[in-house]
Amino acid sequence: MSQAGAVADQRARISNDRFLGFLPVLLKEPRRAWLVIPIAWALSFAGSIALAALVQWLAPNAQSVEIPKGLPPWLIIFGFAIFSPVLESILMGVGLKVLMRWLAPGPAIFVSAIVWGILHSIQVPVWGLAIWWPFLIFSTLFVVWQQRGFWTGVAVAAATHFLQNIGPSLAIAYPNLFHGLG
Repeated sequence: MSQAGAVADQRARISNDRFLGFLPVLLKEPRRAWLVIPIAWALSFAGSIALAALVQWLAPNAQSVEIPKGLPPWLIIFGFAIFSPVLESILMGVGLKVLMRWLAPGPAIFVSAIVWGILHSIQVPVWGLAIWWPFLIFSTLFVVWQQRGFWTGVAVAAATHFLQNIGPSLAIAYPNLFHGLG
């Protein structure tokens, strides 16, 4: 099969994948990144907030993420909003490429999301319960956009991940920044 035929086959598999049927069609097409990224971020953020609220309700005394004290604000923002999204998107992309040798795109995306949830749970056990959902979105974006190239898939996933992390990063770096909003 030619490379163009393989890409067309993968697009059809992603669009028709029953595992991804609940996601908007826009997220399953490698077009209009300027629109896809903010929509994907909104889905990712809303889902993670809902899951975090559920976890807080079910386990109100669960351990929370501890950020080392005394880190300069620029390092917190760089680490959480830039470095982590880029590195994790590269690693996620490599993992998805390997998974898709044996699995269809939908199951590979679900496995990726669960693995990232488990990895984030190593630091704080309940963290992974809210993190798997954003990684489902990031993994979907990578699988869809890597049809235009590995680094395109990484860029779209990392940009969405950046948007997911920038608000919390700013809140951690500057604890009084959002006090007037609540």
